[in-house]
Amino acid sequence: MAYELFYWPTIQGRGEFVRLALEEAGAAYVDVARERGTDEMLSILGDAGEPHIPFAPPFLRHGKRLMGQTVLILQYLGDRHALAPKAEAGRLWTHQLQLTIADLVSEAHETHHPISAELYYEDQKREAALRAKHFRESRIPKFLDWFEEVLARNPRGRSYLVGGRITYADLSLFQAVEGLTYAFPLAMKRMRAPRVRELQQAVARRPRISAYLASERRIPFNVEGIFRHYPELDA
Repeated sequence: MAYELFYWPTIQGRGEFVRLALEEAGAAYVDVARERGTDEMLSILGDAGEPHIPFAPPFLRHGKRLMGQTVLILQYLGDRHALAPKAEAGRLWTHQLQLTIADLVSEAHETHHPISAELYYEDQKREAALRAKHFRESRIPKFLDWFEEVLARNPRGRSYLVGGRITYADLSLFQAVEGLTYAFPLAMKRMRAPRVRELQQAVARRPRISAYLASERRIPFNVEGIFRHYPELDA
């Protein structure tokens, strides 16, 4: 049974974390809005008869199951496609890592929308400049240093975040670093995170991920998604 992913058709956004997991798993899925348009997605969000209505995209439909929130979707896929450990302790640790990545992603978004997502970037440029400065100088290093330490402390090797094989958390950290590199190329050049960079490169070399990145299924980064490159916010 194919998965149905519902997300905006022109941006990577939070949906990309789900796409990467589906691609690595080799799972059959339909990127609904890209293939059928957004009407079906919007109708689900407005369906008064749906008891478990998602708050916002991305959400995933699998048979009779309908679930929202990127972290929850990845937890579901991780258990079904060996992208998380079988043991409870490993599953919880992977989930914790993903929640931390979600924090990083939210903070990245707030560099260009520090006041409200309802306002245009142009309406909050002064505040964005200050928020971006703190993000570049304090928050990015803090997150990357922590992930460096996680990789260093992995008792089964430093190639992955959890145990000796890839998890959805590795895929998501790859995507987060890719996004930060697009949004803040100058700042990211100064970051010393060799283990994180090694993980990023290892994920990019995985056969299914490499094929996906080279395909038309991979939407290019742009200034409509979470990670946006505004030169004035990079330094």
